[in-house]
Amino acid sequence: MISVIIPTYRPKAYIWECLQSLAEQTLACDQFEVIVVLNGCNEPYYTQIQQFIAEHMSALRVRLIQTDTAGVSNARNIGLDAAQGNYIAFIDDDDYVSTTYLQEMQSLTTGDNIVICYPYAFNDGHPEQQLPYRITNAYNQCVGKSHISINSMARKFFSGPCMKLIPATYIGEKRFDLRFKNGEDSLFMFLISNQIKTISITKQNAVYYRRYRSNSANFSTNIKQRFYNALRLISEYTRIYFTHIQEYNFIFFFTRILGSIRSIINP
Repeated sequence: MISVIIPTYRPKAYIWECLQSLAEQTLACDQFEVIVVLNGCNEPYYTQIQQFIAEHMSALRVRLIQTDTAGVSNARNIGLDAAQGNYIAFIDDDDYVSTTYLQEMQSLTTGDNIVICYPYAFNDGHPEQQLPYRITNAYNQCVGKSHISINSMARKFFSGPCMKLIPATYIGEKRFDLRFKNGEDSLFMFLISNQIKTISITKQNAVYYRRYRSNSANFSTNIKQRFYNALRLISEYTRIYFTHIQEYNFIFFFTRILGSIRSIINP
């Protein structure tokens, strides 16, 4: 079974498109669950989401969890604690997926592989116009290959937890680090990267639609804050790597360090 985790905070109308895309999945209803974590707020959002679930997702296994503590990492951790699936799929509340998304991903699972999909980026209000996207470029370079390693272009998929199906055994008791407000996605993916054995890639009809919004949260423009955050990330990457040096891939570790440095210059 797949556990789909959706963190949300004061959601706008786009969350209905996200939830509707899950209601329309071709994968059998008993093969996945949806966990929506409403964080840092309550009404009227809780009642609105609850009503949508009752009207549009009654055939599915859906759980709505509310917490007064804000933060996407905390929400994802709550979702992981509640998840019952063998595989985990993260979806942001302003994104959505194709109807065959879960079925295509599940069809490639072997029990010990991460499955990655086709990413499609667009500006809010213009889904018909696909934007250039570095992860789409990575997909195009990886698709069709019989062997995909974390050292290949596929590493670009591991800057965040979305757009993939992750075995629950890879995650275990590991969680998102609440000390970080930026870069925590990459840090989480590095933390579980020592478990990655094989990477599989779907055909192009398993699509993760990545929405860009003009008012979405952006990285701090304060260079001192960016510098301090990058130093903390580098320190944590280094601690994890050298504590378990035999388990983690050096090239992947090095690219995470470079990414943290780049975040200072290019927020």
